Amino acid sequence: MSGPGQKPAAASVKGWCPGALRPMESGDGLLVRLRPRLARLSRAQVLGLCSLSETYGVGLIDLTRRANLQIRGVQPATYEPLIAALDGLGLLDADPAQESRRNLLVTPFWTAGDPTEYAARALLAALSSLPDLPAKFGFAIDAGPAPVLQQSSADIRVERAAGGGLLVRADGAPLGWPVAPEAVVPAILQMAEWFAAHMTADARRMARVLRTQPLPKAWQSAEPAPAQMPAPVGPCALGSLVGAAFGQIEATALQAVIEGSDVQAVRVTPWRSLLLEHDPAMPPARLEGFLNAPDDPLLRADACPGAPHCASASVPTRPLARLLAPKLAGRLHVSGCAKGCARSGPADLTVTGRDGQFDLVTEGRAWDAPSVTGLSQEDILSGDVLPLSTNERR
Repeated sequence: MSGPGQKPAAASVKGWCPGALRPMESGDGLLVRLRPRLARLSRAQVLGLCSLSETYGVGLIDLTRRANLQIRGVQPATYEPLIAALDGLGLLDADPAQESRRNLLVTPFWTAGDPTEYAARALLAALSSLPDLPAKFGFAIDAGPAPVLQQSSADIRVERAAGGGLLVRADGAPLGWPVAPEAVVPAILQMAEWFAAHMTADARRMARVLRTQPLPKAWQSAEPAPAQMPAPVGPCALGSLVGAAFGQIEATALQAVIEGSDVQAVRVTPWRSLLLEHDPAMPPARLEGFLNAPDDPLLRADACPGAPHCASASVPTRPLARLLAPKLAGRLHVSGCAKGCARSGPADLTVTGRDGQFDLVTEGRAWDAPSVTGLSQEDILSGDVLPLSTNERR
């Protein structure tokens, strides 16, 4: 164990986003990522996905911060049959290029015919008109009464204006461009063309470009409605929100919930939770395997799969996070390496794996300079090295 250490060397970060048609290798097999349209899967699609995860993967489904789903542990020999089955469920795009363009984050609280659904469907129909954009460039369709996706990564946002109506806002700009509903997609396309003309090798996200390039004045004339915190787990107007510890679900647990209730569809959120669509008066009787208490400490904990499931990680992560979360009052992030895949923002306490040991970062990110280095799991759980501000529950 040592005191304040040097900032660790930057870990290798992928420059592209995986998908179903372009899977990513991991320590336990291929990661096959799905992008549900409008963040929603029908009952039949969910049950089919659970079965496929059991048949072709290791029975685990991940929820990502982009409201996507990942089937873990797919072996190369079974990849093609899996893809054929996913296509049969209506969960695939025509080709990898179309898949990469469909980088839409949609508020899970949309209702049929509302501005969010209208704008999302219109943009989906216009994806082929977008210019060539970086793989991580994304859109947030967040046009409910108050934005709930402002803490989620996106480059162009569709939101409700403070004075009513809709606006299209470039990420990083405090004000947006007020537009009529039918003008939302033309405005998005125009803003995307502007970005494509101004991006550089070092500035491939909208907020980074805006540091040096001013937007047209007309695009900065309306305030978005005040942001709102996402609803906590529990009952909601559309059914129930349930959390998944570290964003990972056992396929058999999800299947049991769906088959034992009147849930008609499932929506994926960017907060590692699921919205179960059902009659609010008839919630699922049993939710084993999910987090449904708003004060559950695991809802404040982020942890990547860690070793041995990820080749970049040198330490197991989730066992430590489960033991440590109840001891802390604030946000916890346990990362297997300095990439910080589970959480890009700062946490009250970040525990980062390095060369088989752990470093501690207070109020920072996995790649920030640690305050203490070279710790074992036992060192951390003893509590003696934890900052007092995060150690209030001991």
